[in-house]
Amino acid sequence: MKEETENLAVRNYKDTVFRMLFREKDKLLSLFNAINDTHYENPNDLEVNTLENAVYMSVKNDLSCVLDMRMNLYEHQSTVNPNMPLRDLFYVARLYEKITTEEDIYSSKQIMIPTPRFVVLYNGEKNQPERKILRLSDSYVKDIGEINLELKVLQLNINIGYNKELSDNCKTLYEYMQYTDRVRMYRKTMDFTQAVEQAVSDCIKEGILEEFLCKNRAEVVSMSIFEYNKELHEKSLIDEGMERGMESGLSQGEENERVKIIKNMLKNDQSPEFISSMVSQPLEYIYQIQESMRPVVCEENKYVVEEKNIDKTDS
Repeated sequence: MKEETENLAVRNYKDTVFRMLFREKDKLLSLFNAINDTHYENPNDLEVNTLENAVYMSVKNDLSCVLDMRMNLYEHQSTVNPNMPLRDLFYVARLYEKITTEEDIYSSKQIMIPTPRFVVLYNGEKNQPERKILRLSDSYVKDIGEINLELKVLQLNINIGYNKELSDNCKTLYEYMQYTDRVRMYRKTMDFTQAVEQAVSDCIKEGILEEFLCKNRAEVVSMSIFEYNKELHEKSLIDEGMERGMESGLSQGEENERVKIIKNMLKNDQSPEFISSMVSQPLEYIYQIQESMRPVVCEENKYVVEEKNIDKTDS
């Protein structure tokens, strides 16, 4: 069983429990209807077009689907991320590129595309309102008096006690909220692995995600631990970098901005050596931020950052 659990984690390192749960079309359709206040009935009418084949955040999204020319992009977040509009811009551009592969974009004929909606489902511990709109224009450095490119993301708080109408209309989402709330409660008195195991056992006994948890128990436990360890690892690396910035006289806001710039440069395939010279930071610091952006894999029952050879000879 231990070996099976580890293999599942390795194979599905790009998945999360949220993605695992809503990969079934009937459950995804229920979420779609609840968010859009629609009443579609046939799961087979729903086309799943989630970007699956890339590692970095800029080109891999959690869930996306099209139904009746409505395209919904869903992201599940346990941390507040003001850059979601920019990430969704990358996602939707790639999706539209795939959708229009056989179209002639230079033609005089108007190409019709699905209408997008961008949603973040937030269940972190930081206090957030029930609903919040994140705007791409909030990232613009210069105010030129008009906004020529806007992208709005609806952030919905899915912690217990928030957005009751949404959870009432999507039973699977409400049960997922209960599961994550149980894990958080048990974390206060248990180590994380025990907390997840106890939460899974309780939910099965009480009929919460019962069929899903019975069928995928080993995978759910593995992926819950994977998500938690990845989050801790990223936070520790970034905090270390922030401490270095504070020691050098930078404010936390300035250091946050520097980390964001470095991440964007890495996502745009700039080499660590080039970035180091541009931002005047040690190469090791750039490597640490690069490591925080990589997936975590399970190896010998330990969750570690996937290693990747880095050619340090390029300039």
